[in-house]
Amino acid sequence: MIPPREEQQIISYLTLRVLIGAAGIALPVLCPIVTYILSGYFFMPSISDYYYSPARNIFEGILFVLAFFLLAYRGYDTRDSIIANFGFAFALGVALLPCQSSYSAIHFISAGLLFGVFIWFSLVQFTKHKGDVKSESKVTRNRVYVICGWVMVASIVGIALSEIAMSETMRAQNHVVFWCESIALWAFGCSWLVKGEVLWKDEVVEKDVM
Repeated sequence: MIPPREEQQIISYLTLRVLIGAAGIALPVLCPIVTYILSGYFFMPSISDYYYSPARNIFEGILFVLAFFLLAYRGYDTRDSIIANFGFAFALGVALLPCQSSYSAIHFISAGLLFGVFIWFSLVQFTKHKGDVKSESKVTRNRVYVICGWVMVASIVGIALSEIAMSETMRAQNHVVFWCESIALWAFGCSWLVKGEVLWKDEVVEKDVM
């Protein structure tokens, strides 16, 4: 039996959310692994610096996939879709304009705004609910969204503080930017996986047909 159009759309939304989350989680995992396999070193100063590593195709590929998943994403209201479209543009900016090129300023602005989109989804869009009563699962999911959102904020603040409080050598030796960006991406990915109902899915109560 073919599900109705509305149900097909909801399934598509959930699938896209899971794929978007998976792409975010995979980026800081696959880039170092591929770089280590092909060159023998693991860490780069930041996630963006993997553009200049043997994992460049992985870096760009995941960002392209993430960008087009965001472009295809259609949420439950117009704002969802508009913000996702901005995320698409910012992800392309990060992928196509390297951090050490003459367009580095645009790269860093795009990266900052992309994380801003991720944070907005977690703290604002995902915590919305329909009706006056929230299920226990929805309450739990909202807590996860808020935690993930603030983890992303803390990670970005951590990068900014490291610029002030640490020398460039110390930042590089401790891979501060890499780890802060990785934690932010994992928090982003987690929030989207939860939104895709991988965890804490609402139970559907089937009604008897009389």
